[in-house]
Amino acid sequence: MSVSSSIDYASLATQIKQWARELGFADVGVAGIDLADDEAYLERWLAEGHHGEMDYMARHGRRRSRPAELEPGTLRVISVRMDYVPPGTPNAWDVIHDREQAYIARYALGRDYHKVMRNRLQKLAAKIEERVGDFRYRAYVDSAPVLEKAIARNAGLGWIGKHTVLINKRAGSYFFLGELYTDLPLPVDEPASAHCGSCRRCIDVCPTQAIVGPYRLDARKCISYLTIELKGSIPVELREPMGNRVFGCDDCQLVCPWNKFAQEATEPDFAPRHSLDGPKLVDLFAWSEQEFLSRTEGMAIRRAGYEGWLRNIAVGLGNAPTSDEVIAAIEARADDPSPVVREHVAWARERHGR
Repeated sequence: MSVSSSIDYASLATQIKQWARELGFADVGVAGIDLADDEAYLERWLAEGHHGEMDYMARHGRRRSRPAELEPGTLRVISVRMDYVPPGTPNAWDVIHDREQAYIARYALGRDYHKVMRNRLQKLAAKIEERVGDFRYRAYVDSAPVLEKAIARNAGLGWIGKHTVLINKRAGSYFFLGELYTDLPLPVDEPASAHCGSCRRCIDVCPTQAIVGPYRLDARKCISYLTIELKGSIPVELREPMGNRVFGCDDCQLVCPWNKFAQEATEPDFAPRHSLDGPKLVDLFAWSEQEFLSRTEGMAIRRAGYEGWLRNIAVGLGNAPTSDEVIAAIEARADDPSPVVREHVAWARERHGR
């Protein structure tokens, strides 16, 4: 639907940014829809097979990099971000270095961000509609083929670092992204410039060396991919480097100098649930499927599935210090109904000389 030509779009853009902040977004910007350079990068990445089993990355063709093909009529993309690390969360390195504990990526400790941000984006759209009348829009939060980091960069929210994560000069990288595709011809913001310089800490720290070069991530080696996206067996050579990371990985962000500026979350729903910010591996391994489903309700952890959850924890236990408690936990699942879980339990048993 066309919108009125009498609208002061510069003023509207200013108002939209104010509304977005009032709704809890930490930052907001407006981008155009030209992503030609990023489309070429994506096609090279796919051709190299770096997406692994994430077939959905290739399934949608060029709609991912061409917003107007994904949502006809799109002229601009309103990009928003929301900080996610809640105050009082235990030091991440302390958990990673305590091999009796399980490390869960900080973004996944609370409520699933998709629902939180999508609701806020819908409220933002409603406010815009009150101001301009009917207009075409669609809200996305990691829920469709969208090049969200490239769009956010073009909207001025940050630059894409050498680890391929978006970095904001004033807030580091611990934040979620969301988008509102719209047919409103809003003035676009200045794209963010890059500030990684010669730093390569993220490349050097990666436990599995998944960052194969600056701005080049081989997802097939990435612990986030291995523990969430990959179904079936984790490659044996990557199990020991995983350590106790059972859902996602934050190492490349933890060493990034820009995260000294990271902001704490203001959204109460992102607070850790069920003490998952530093749980014991043996306790998690004892969860029944019903416990897993009830304790991860409304959380991103559900994406791993119960079988994947146990598989990941079995690897963590294989890397844990040998103790009677660890051995007992491993032995208790030696005959697990899942062949995948049994395989990783067998690996863990061998690691402890069983």
